Amino acid sequence: MIVVHLKRALGFLLLGFLCSAAAADINGTLQEGVMMVRAQDNDPGRSYLLYIPRKGGKDAPVFVSVHGISRNAIQQAYLFAPLAERYGVVMVVPYFPEPPFWDYQFLGRKGKGSRADLALEQILDEVGKLTHAKTDRLYLFGYSGGGQFVHRFMLAHPDRVAKLAVGAAGWYTMPDPGMRYPYGTRISDKQLAGVVFDPARFLKVPTRIFVGAEDVAQDPQLNKSSRVNRLEGATRVKRAQTWIAAMQNAAMAHGYDTKYSVVLLPDAAHSFAQGMALGHMGESVFSFFFPDQR
Repeated sequence: MIVVHLKRALGFLLLGFLCSAAAADINGTLQEGVMMVRAQDNDPGRSYLLYIPRKGGKDAPVFVSVHGISRNAIQQAYLFAPLAERYGVVMVVPYFPEPPFWDYQFLGRKGKGSRADLALEQILDEVGKLTHAKTDRLYLFGYSGGGQFVHRFMLAHPDRVAKLAVGAAGWYTMPDPGMRYPYGTRISDKQLAGVVFDPARFLKVPTRIFVGAEDVAQDPQLNKSSRVNRLEGATRVKRAQTWIAAMQNAAMAHGYDTKYSVVLLPDAAHSFAQGMALGHMGESVFSFFFPDQR
């Protein structure tokens, strides 16, 4: 049974979810098999959901799931929790409110808000100390806007990512050093201080994209710029296929045999809930991440 114990607001949007969906003890005693909400330094702007399987977190792998622009962190956490329990992994679901994370899909470029990639690393440092899980190498998933964040996090911090799963990102940063970020990987300290996109490192991360087979509409949330349409295609399905092909070609040019693939989720459009219920995305993501841990 998940106990509601609200001590602090987690931001107005997340608070609304908590009131209606139920969450756990905030910054209290760690519990196993219970969804917990934590606020770093008691700051609602630096919050995350944490699930530790009943067998405990020591030496467990860490699965991270990142919400889209609807900030559906609670939905992701509760739909993925049974899989985290079954596979025996610690689950972390960060919450990036705006403000200050206006630009979280792009990691937080200078002058556009706080650095979401650094915030996630701070969260993981705390999770490692609390659970003794293996936070050095992540199994990283994000849906829609979260898919944008996670693939760019991988490009920037490839040594932290064991495997990457992207759920229906709206568009992608191409592995092209001739194009300026976020379209390509030419970047400067004026955009993201300390970030270097090194293909010798980021092209080694096994990656799979999950996108609804019916996700072919140019809905209001999709970037419809002529530049993105020209570079990547007009739909999320086409853009996923274009990016995976570009990554695969770049890896081969470096002499790597890294595994890249696209999975089309049957009967699903652009909806996390549909992807999970109709396309069985959750099971597919965990089978990709943890093939030997069922």
